[in-house]
Amino acid sequence: MNYYISDLHFGHKNVIKFDDRPFESAEEMDTKIIENWNNVVKKNDNVYVVGDMFWCKMDRAIEILEELNGNKFLIKGNHDRCHDGRFLKKFVKVSEYMEIDDNGRKVVLCHYPIPFFRAGFAPTAFMLYGHVHQTIEYEYIAKLRREVKANATGYGTPNGNFINVGCMMPYMDYTPRTLDEIIEGDARYHEENPDAL
Repeated sequence: MNYYISDLHFGHKNVIKFDDRPFESAEEMDTKIIENWNNVVKKNDNVYVVGDMFWCKMDRAIEILEELNGNKFLIKGNHDRCHDGRFLKKFVKVSEYMEIDDNGRKVVLCHYPIPFFRAGFAPTAFMLYGHVHQTIEYEYIAKLRREVKANATGYGTPNGNFINVGCMMPYMDYTPRTLDEIIEGDARYHEENPDAL
């Protein structure tokens, strides 16, 4: 099974206020995310972390990685420091960008949103990103997505299937999710919040 998530920011106290995360401390946040992760991810599952996994000392990052189930892939974000060999060995692969097949669907993974991604005309192609949290940048990219989706006429035009998988998004709830869960959760969120960008 493949799972996806972004912007975990393990160890980052200030991200709690920045994202209005429901935690009193970085320690509480870290504990909850580890618990959520291990409740869904099994030993042989793959987890694609789409950037900004840690904001803590390297030794603590390695401790957390050792607690997390599954085969871990890191698509680097602007806060990921990947110079320590001990850290790199905890991942199957570390890259700036990845493309994978998930049950016949093309998934493009990059920390930064790419609205017009490779294979973006195909209805079975998805671009998963993070980075923008729920900021003005998120509003810009969400507005563009709505416009692209509204003008999609089928194969031959961009599909608008780019989705923020930041852990703070309501459909992510600080838990790695499957592609189906992300697609369904994102659609439900926008149905229930039609004015939301």
